[in-house]
Amino acid sequence: MIGVSTYVLFDKSLGVALYKFREFPLDFVEIMNEGYHLLDKYNYKLHLESLESYGMKNVIHAPFSDLNIGALNEKLRRVTLEIIFETLEIAHEMGSLLVVLHPGHYSPLSSKFPKAYEKVHKRSLEEIDRVAEKIGIKVALENMPKFPILDGQTAERIYELIDGTNLYVTFDVGHLYTVTKNYIEFLELLGDRIIHIHLHDNNGESDSHLALGDGVIPWDDVLKVLPKDITWSLEVRSLDDFKKSFEFLKSYLK
Repeated sequence: MIGVSTYVLFDKSLGVALYKFREFPLDFVEIMNEGYHLLDKYNYKLHLESLESYGMKNVIHAPFSDLNIGALNEKLRRVTLEIIFETLEIAHEMGSLLVVLHPGHYSPLSSKFPKAYEKVHKRSLEEIDRVAEKIGIKVALENMPKFPILDGQTAERIYELIDGTNLYVTFDVGHLYTVTKNYIEFLELLGDRIIHIHLHDNNGESDSHLALGDGVIPWDDVLKVLPKDITWSLEVRSLDDFKKSFEFLKSYLK
């Protein structure tokens, strides 16, 4: 299943973004649930009706800006979890295929108390897992790009974070290519826990979300080993980059 992230049109309203995507033979739209694309209990039905009228399913990317499931400040952690739980409820009501989740990240405080951070981070993931199981929605933890405060950058770390839970994995190929570039290891270690893929290109250093083919990722090698029976989402910077990437994918999948 091929889809697109509303990140492509993040400066437009969600209604406008969905309307523009209707022109393409997409299986789903991944809604970046923040900013102009924020879903709530008042607006989600309208957007769901639009998606259904366009014949597209949906994936929801949980909010992450200003939030941290690894926060050592318990009030901030609880607020973060409440926002994520609300997203899970809306995803269930919208019949979403899955919810994408970012790991926690380090702060000046948690960098000084790494054991406490590990405990709190794991507790948050376990809570999210329990709520997701109760609601009946799949949650897939995403690997992060190379950046000092970001957690979950490697296959090994993602494995540690989901161990002991029923959480799944979102494999962001572009993110991994700024870290280890070892996509074979990622696929082998995480296997059938991977249920969603983010596709975008870069120069191997910065997380620039370029169109496929505009960076250095060897797509001929990568695409042929990615699992074909899961959702692939194009997460690029502009509508033009999406069109280019979509054509790139279509030519490969012929």
